Amino acid sequence: MQLEFLGTGSGQPSKFRNVTSIALRLLDERNAVWLFDVGEATQHQILKTTLRPRKVEKIFISHLHGDHIFGLPGFLSSRSFQGADKHEPLTIYGPKGIKDFVQTALRVSETRLSYPLVYVELTEGVIFDDKTFRVIAAKMRHRIDTWGFRVEEKDHPGELLVEKLREQNVPSGPVFGQLKAGKRVTLPDGRILDGRDYIGAAQKGRVVTFILDTRPNDNIEVLALNADVLVHESTYGAGDEEAKMARAHAHSTSVNAANTARRAHVDKLILTHLSARYIGPMVKTLVADVRKIFPNTVVARDLDVIDVPFKKDK
Repeated sequence: MQLEFLGTGSGQPSKFRNVTSIALRLLDERNAVWLFDVGEATQHQILKTTLRPRKVEKIFISHLHGDHIFGLPGFLSSRSFQGADKHEPLTIYGPKGIKDFVQTALRVSETRLSYPLVYVELTEGVIFDDKTFRVIAAKMRHRIDTWGFRVEEKDHPGELLVEKLREQNVPSGPVFGQLKAGKRVTLPDGRILDGRDYIGAAQKGRVVTFILDTRPNDNIEVLALNADVLVHESTYGAGDEEAKMARAHAHSTSVNAANTARRAHVDKLILTHLSARYIGPMVKTLVADVRKIFPNTVVARDLDVIDVPFKKDK
């Protein structure tokens, strides 16, 4: 599981930061990629990566401001040009109005997609759940209808305790597979083994939370609780003037994000959606201020790829 930041700026693109889009790379987990917001020129950013648009199976849209959705029609069209077919559908999760936006853009431009689109209008609670992942949505506080997301990976089954089996002179081969499946096995010498006795503890699944464009609110902490990674907007840095601007424009500061990360006991905080004013030394100052509150913080840059490891690997 990896996070790849295709755009980390706010409002409009700058020389150093494109507008918001984040890829959650789940290639090992489900051979797929999920996008969170698709700002203008997202497909241009993808060209600088190893991502393949046909691998994108889900798109989660936090809200309908242009810097978070203007890249969507172009990306959908290019995915079609690159050979996605009827067996490679794409699901878009978004606020009310996302379907109208996409369908209007495709209709006016006379764009015909080669694959089906599925629309899911966001509601509070679980919006996706299968054997590998669950996604929870909750309302944020912005100038328009806005949502945050919590992605929960299901626990991985424990590994087969091969060394324990070898110590007991259990022959390898099909028997190992049966024990891995938790079955009871009778060996040629008459011993009966229960597979459950030879499987290690389950590996706890990872949690990634996405908070993009919002004032501070209680739902952020609910979505972020004990997350491995919290990706949080940081349109403004520390300081009284920045706090005033954040309140005026319904955004968060780096200090807001750091305090949430501390209270929610997350492992790592990644700041994104920075105002264009934060370049060079100002970014270093922003990071230093935040790390006084929450040390394990990084500021994402465009095209950064950040691993989300299992806890045992940390």
